[in-house]
Amino acid sequence: MPERLRLVDLVNARLERFLDERATQLTTIAGDLSVFTDASRDLLSGGKRFRALFCYWGWHAVAGTVRSDDLMAELDQHPDLSSVIDAAAALELFHAAALVHDDIMDNSDTRRGMPAAHRRFESDHVRREWVGNSATYGTSAALLLGDLLLGWSDELLDAGLARLTDSPSARAARAEFQTMRTEVTVGQYLDILEEVAWRDAPEDDLLPRAHRVVTFKSAKYSIEAPLALGALMAGGSLEQVSALRAFGLPLGVAFQLRDDLLGVFGDPAVTGKPAGDDLREGKRTVIIALARAALPAGAVRLIDELLGDPNLSEHQIATLQATIRESGAVETTELIIERSVAEALAALDNSALSRSARAELVGLSDLVTRRAH
Repeated sequence: MPERLRLVDLVNARLERFLDERATQLTTIAGDLSVFTDASRDLLSGGKRFRALFCYWGWHAVAGTVRSDDLMAELDQHPDLSSVIDAAAALELFHAAALVHDDIMDNSDTRRGMPAAHRRFESDHVRREWVGNSATYGTSAALLLGDLLLGWSDELLDAGLARLTDSPSARAARAEFQTMRTEVTVGQYLDILEEVAWRDAPEDDLLPRAHRVVTFKSAKYSIEAPLALGALMAGGSLEQVSALRAFGLPLGVAFQLRDDLLGVFGDPAVTGKPAGDDLREGKRTVIIALARAALPAGAVRLIDELLGDPNLSEHQIATLQATIRESGAVETTELIIERSVAEALAALDNSALSRSARAELVGLSDLVTRRAH
């Protein structure tokens, strides 16, 4: 745990320095642009830094395979450590960009207990009594914030890769980041597509299509890609990177399924989002696909009628929650999570990865799948 906290502190410090640099850059253009770095700081002040941690331990899993009497001291002095911290921080910037855009698409009001970025800008417009439509301004400004964060994630990654001692490793890491960026973008599209086009799909395809969204919108970029990015920066072999991917993908699926359960049943005081938020947004998740497959026709019609109504009352939310529970979908989802974690852990057995990294990855697997927010 102390090592984990130290890493989070290093990443947070790097993010602070980076935003300080960008604040100076923006304010030389116009003082009005401080809204972007202010919003970025607030958004990045929350979060558990899972992607940063998986990136570091992916690197450690390879770099830590050297024999040493004091491995941690050696890694602390490793010439590539600062490059890895840059890459880890870049993943957090990328994640923040995805959250800003995701909240716009989902029309979400809150994020981590604070107003979502577009609502923040919208409130500024209302408070200052500016001309024009406040919601349009809020959405436009948040889109630009998301784009800035996305570009900044590239800048910070490139800064780290430029200092990496091995050029082929830097190129492989850059390619991994680019693949991740493409996959999460198209995964996000598949998510919004399912919300509107699910009736066009055969019933038997709804569960695989929901699983496809889980894989590409979240699982790969949340855990698999950060692990692979770190490992590639350390010059990991095909065997080592493959072992980390075999660990990361099923764990990423379990991670997102936990998130989906929280989106339906989570406590707003803990999650920072309204109760049943995914139900109002009409998310066609694995849980919904499992519930529809298990319920009688009347209950399925109820789900289809209510799911996606942004004005659902607390009573209607409770009705949907009870219907989903009665279907057995929650228990089935928990079983899938359990099996996915077991599959992930099995991939670490006898792998050519450092012992300390394997131990930390086991601990992280428990942390990301048993969380309450």
